[in-house]
Amino acid sequence: MSRLKKQSLLNYIYRFFDIIVLFFIVFDLGFDHADNYTSPHVFGLITLSLLLLIFNTVKLFVYKYRTNKNVALVNIVIISLLLAISTVVAVVHNHNDYHYILQKVKPILELGLILYFLLRLLVFVRYIYEVYFNPAIVFVGSFFILAILGAFLLMLPSATTHGITFTNALFTATSASCVTGLAVLDTSQDFTIIGQTIILVLIQLGGLGILTFTSFFAFFFRGSSSFKEGLNTKDFIAQEGLKDVFRAALNVVIFTVTLELIGALFIYFSVLDDVVIKDKLFFSVFHSISAFCNAGFSILPSGLFEESIRFNYGFQWIIMLLIIIGGLGHNIIFNFYQKIKILVLETFTSHSIHKRRPIITLNTKIVIYTTSILLFVGWVFFFISEYNNTMLEHTTIVGKLTNAAFNSVSPRTAGFNVIDYSQMTLPSLLFIIFLMWIGASPASTGGGIKTSTFALATLNVFSVARGKSRIEIFGKRISAESTSRAFAILCISLIVIGISIMALLIFEPKNTPLLTVVFECFSAYSTVGLSLNFTPTLTEASKYVIIAVMFIGRIGMLNLMIGLLRQINHQFYEYPKENILIN
Repeated sequence: MSRLKKQSLLNYIYRFFDIIVLFFIVFDLGFDHADNYTSPHVFGLITLSLLLLIFNTVKLFVYKYRTNKNVALVNIVIISLLLAISTVVAVVHNHNDYHYILQKVKPILELGLILYFLLRLLVFVRYIYEVYFNPAIVFVGSFFILAILGAFLLMLPSATTHGITFTNALFTATSASCVTGLAVLDTSQDFTIIGQTIILVLIQLGGLGILTFTSFFAFFFRGSSSFKEGLNTKDFIAQEGLKDVFRAALNVVIFTVTLELIGALFIYFSVLDDVVIKDKLFFSVFHSISAFCNAGFSILPSGLFEESIRFNYGFQWIIMLLIIIGGLGHNIIFNFYQKIKILVLETFTSHSIHKRRPIITLNTKIVIYTTSILLFVGWVFFFISEYNNTMLEHTTIVGKLTNAAFNSVSPRTAGFNVIDYSQMTLPSLLFIIFLMWIGASPASTGGGIKTSTFALATLNVFSVARGKSRIEIFGKRISAESTSRAFAILCISLIVIGISIMALLIFEPKNTPLLTVVFECFSAYSTVGLSLNFTPTLTEASKYVIIAVMFIGRIGMLNLMIGLLRQINHQFYEYPKENILIN
């Protein structure tokens, strides 16, 4: 048999194994209520793992291309490692009953199958955006598929404690994949550890974008990228050129995972003495990922308003730092890293490395200045407005300052609550709506219209007032295209939010307060997740409105419109110019 025929046969076997693994995972995790540790069940896991190991070994020697060989090699390493760990665990516990040994081995083998399937899923997604050319549609489609897939996974019997409707499952999956945090169900009570893990995976994939992860694995397996793959990825990770787009994706994934692990470690030690939190390791990982991705999901019954956490100020500062770093975006962090790296190198060398060219970009300066001003103004505002209201239960000045700082940080797309927002004063709620609308920074895990958009719009107002036709700042001129895009985003956001407010007022009871509806719609569009205790009471129709608003807010309506409407400009003419009266 020729090599090509062998490869074709292996591809068919590959797809067959994918289906078997998928069904095994679904029935094993989704319908295994009684934690079935019977011998046939675990032996099935072992047999499937061994077959995958043998198949990938054959593939390693039969396949011609290095990419396929690398994928097979990674699969072999993962499966072999988990089988070896299972063997060691079985030997260590050989003095126990065999049911106890199977109970210890089963989760390890399940982890192997899940990792294997995730790798195959990422390869499949990468194949889709190799075939389909439009980057904007691929980007939007990846979030749509992620939300739908997450909804079906959350409908598995073992994902929830009392079952879940499709609408609530889709709402939760969309909220997680769009890193919003609005919840129609109690994440801590209504979802099992499996359901919470599904939500966590959706948050991680949604926070960084599934294209970033597929790019990471493409670069890992191939060490290079195609022109089409680069086009699909560069806009999402805000990379100017195509040359280093996959290396940038690699850096983003490594940076994110490293920071989340460090955050989880600090959170773990900050809640070590908390008797309310049972599984402190899972709690730490969950909240570290949720905070960095600006998701706002919590596995505590009252969120971070839980009494044991509400007064744990060290824990709150850790969460705030993760939110801020995630909200700044990797471009800003990498830009500062480059600056520090060059400063250190120039300290130990006698010549200038960067040739006196500015390292910190104009984008970084605008984002940092805007973010700092918003955080500081919010901090002072909430300290004053809530001092004799929600801060009364915090008796120390440190507690009050921490509470005010958290209230300034969280509305900027994170959505964690250390207070009951329905008890806040009206000026505070209006200012929170303003902060939610602005949101985080471009190419970050947060939503909103973005800090740079708000900064450009503000600077343009002053430029027009001074009679200038362009924005000039820090010795640079901002392009007209950037200004036009900023105002387009502003207009689209207000139109979408306005339509959603009218829709909710139609679908909700007549006595529903207008402020409550406005707060909910701004929170959904900016993917914040804060609510005036309104989300669980939404009607069925209103839930679909909020689902659509969360989705549009995450992907950006302008991105979708550009993907659908953009055409290559071949115009070699101009129409006559005429001014329009604007007063």
